[in-house]
Amino acid sequence: MEGLLSLTLIGVLAGIAMLWTVRRFSDQAAIRATKRRLRAHLYELWLFADEPALMWRAQRQLLRYNLRYLRLMLRPALVLALPMLFLLIHLDAFYGRAPLPVGEAAVVTVQMKASMNPHAPPPALEAPAGIAVETPAVRVVRERQLSWRVRPLREVSGSLRIVFPNATFEKQVEAGQGRRYVSTRRASSLAELFTHAWEKRLPAGDLEWIEVRYPSAGVSVWGIEFPWLVWFLLVSVATAWALKGRLSVSL
Repeated sequence: MEGLLSLTLIGVLAGIAMLWTVRRFSDQAAIRATKRRLRAHLYELWLFADEPALMWRAQRQLLRYNLRYLRLMLRPALVLALPMLFLLIHLDAFYGRAPLPVGEAAVVTVQMKASMNPHAPPPALEAPAGIAVETPAVRVVRERQLSWRVRPLREVSGSLRIVFPNATFEKQVEAGQGRRYVSTRRASSLAELFTHAWEKRLPAGDLEWIEVRYPSAGVSVWGIEFPWLVWFLLVSVATAWALKGRLSVSL
């Protein structure tokens, strides 16, 4: 049940927000009229099954009014798109990922911006107390990547440090039990800042990103494990469907 109640509440609020957005940013009268037309042409297909000409006309009208319905729903969909994407990214960091399990190995990877000199000494990885760095840096020269294997020895909330001769870069790391907001990647680009917004952008330097490979997580409902997104969508859609009549919203 851990996290299930909070995720359910967020799903209910998201369903209400979707209903309000549709009512506020769509032409509800036109949507209702379009849905009546769609039902009428569906009845035509059933009533005139033996009349090819009438069936062809009904199918054309169905296509026409389906396209009109999609056009009417486009504006609220565009209004919802950005905030919903931002919400889902942050929910995934909390409900879709788990802290590093104590005693189990994990991988820390660094993406360099420029080609690496395979003969130059690699940067060092410094971990907070409670996390052991088990390997030296493993270089994949073609991919411009370096990786280390680390192992949490106890519950930890701290920062990894990538140490170069002239600069040091940090990345948050979480290990232990329970749900926490875990950031898989800290990046230097503005584009990745949107999808990994929990940590600040990396400062200017040689690194493109630092990544910690956290295990996946889900939610348990009556002993059945669900991906968090499936449960969130079920709750939000069910809420919108249940309340659309009370809020006088046509979907």
